[in-house]
Amino acid sequence: MSQTSNNPWLHRYAIFVAFATFLLIIAGALVTSNDAGLSVPDWPTSFGSFRMPRMVGGVKFEHGHRMIAAFVGLLTVFLAAWLWVREPRRWVRRLGGLAVLTVVAQAALGGLTVLLYLPVPISVGHACLAQIFFCIAVSLALFTRPGFRWEPAKIIEDPRSPSLRKLTAGTTAVIFSQLILGAAFRHNGFGILPHVIVAGLVTLGVLWVSARVLAEVAVTTTHVAVGALVLAASLVVALEAYQVLGAPARAIQIARAPESAVGL
Repeated sequence: MSQTSNNPWLHRYAIFVAFATFLLIIAGALVTSNDAGLSVPDWPTSFGSFRMPRMVGGVKFEHGHRMIAAFVGLLTVFLAAWLWVREPRRWVRRLGGLAVLTVVAQAALGGLTVLLYLPVPISVGHACLAQIFFCIAVSLALFTRPGFRWEPAKIIEDPRSPSLRKLTAGTTAVIFSQLILGAAFRHNGFGILPHVIVAGLVTLGVLWVSARVLAEVAVTTTHVAVGALVLAASLVVALEAYQVLGAPARAIQIARAPESAVGL
């Protein structure tokens, strides 16, 4: 039997880390949208000091982003430590360790974007690694859910091509490619046309997956509904049979009742 987490507080904390990571991504996007990447020209200090600078202009976006990033980093270290102590599944503990390594690498890339004056490859890598870290955080929130089990794959025939597994994996890959192209466009790596083209592919993939999943749900729901109707029909037949077929026996008993009374 596969092991499972049974710590609801760990699960809630992992959800909080994932939510904080989402806010961090928004904060990073605000830095780029407001051209505030070099508002604080040094790293890891801010204007040569670790003290809070005046939060005006682009500084409030850049330094605010750094503060949230540091907070998320501490949250991630604590989550990994908690997993190491309380999580029975080794692969989940390792994923927590990977989260720490990812957030450290993300901080280093963020520092390099400042020190090297926003080079496009590093800026794009910084943006994409943020999405990868967010995926890790969301995965940890899922895997720490009480009762979650990573069961062996069930062999269910999927005659349609492509299979739902391949379709969802391909759609996920296209979405991540779209994120890379979007980051490259935002950091002036190239024009918007590739981003728009892949956006169309993303839309197609999402609609295709949605249609397949809804079709599966519809089939399952129909199956349950038909089963309920069959059960109800069987119950009605059983009740009718009990009433009709049981009547002669009751009639015989009633007919014999006067004879018994006469005998008395």
